[in-house]
Amino acid sequence: MNTVDNKIKNSPWTRLFKNRTLISSLLVFILIPLTIWVGITYLGDRKYLFISLLIIFYSFIPFGLSFENRKPEARELVLIAAMAAIAACGNLAFFMITPFQAGGALIIIAGICLGPEQGFLTGAMARLVVNMFAGQGPWTPWQMFCWGLLGFLAGLCFNKDLEFVKKESDFKIVLGPVMGVLFAILIGLLMHLFLNVSGTFMGWQLYGYGAIGLLIGILIQHKRLPVDRLTIGVFGFLTTFIIYGGIMNIAALVMSVGVSGSGMAMDWSSMKLLYISGVPYDAVHALGTAFFGAMLGPVMVEKLERVKIKFGLYQ
Repeated sequence: MNTVDNKIKNSPWTRLFKNRTLISSLLVFILIPLTIWVGITYLGDRKYLFISLLIIFYSFIPFGLSFENRKPEARELVLIAAMAAIAACGNLAFFMITPFQAGGALIIIAGICLGPEQGFLTGAMARLVVNMFAGQGPWTPWQMFCWGLLGFLAGLCFNKDLEFVKKESDFKIVLGPVMGVLFAILIGLLMHLFLNVSGTFMGWQLYGYGAIGLLIGILIQHKRLPVDRLTIGVFGFLTTFIIYGGIMNIAALVMSVGVSGSGMAMDWSSMKLLYISGVPYDAVHALGTAFFGAMLGPVMVEKLERVKIKFGLYQ
């Protein structure tokens, strides 16, 4: 029996499963953006439902790898479906009024509790469901990717130890990412002023330097983030504004170019214009994610952890 176990542990498939986070990252950061690009370039940006279904299919690959050498049970799939439905409802409750919505926060909570692969799948599915009511279009694959990315990053960055939920918020825990973003933006602003860079800083430079600072801050932090209100709120604001907003501004440019009479072109000036006009919307969207993440995060995480323990899910 031990010989059989050793063969299983040393098999290529087992080694592949151990590297599932790397495989998931390749699918999320390379294959899915490449698929969206193919849809825009070769399918005229009109086969968006086909591209959306491909993204769902890709999302199931890392999800399946997360179960290693066993099949997922129905109750595990039901939990993902339930979280996707809750996130969709959290978004649809506000989408006609304001971008101050709960959907992004609920996707982040799903990623924290269920893991990066399940978080991405939850986000992609939830956005597809939202757009069945809010309206499908070429923006759907982009939004699915962005929401899935929020869940994936939350699953990678957060410590899912339930004991962290019971601890008080400590700003020192998120000091690395926050200071990284603020320092990078300050350096960018000084370069903008002293080098006389054309245009306003409140545009692509704000997103670009913010993304660089966020990456540096996470690397400086070293340890994974705890699940408390302050940390979830800060994480939700930074990722929604910088990552979701930054990607969707590029999506807006790509879609605007294809509209006759829009006056937009695939050039630097058009991109700068969209980033400048997108700052207020992205800021309100990020504040909504931060607010609902801080308000709902620890409570929902604790409830979901109890459900996972009770039914033996994702062990």
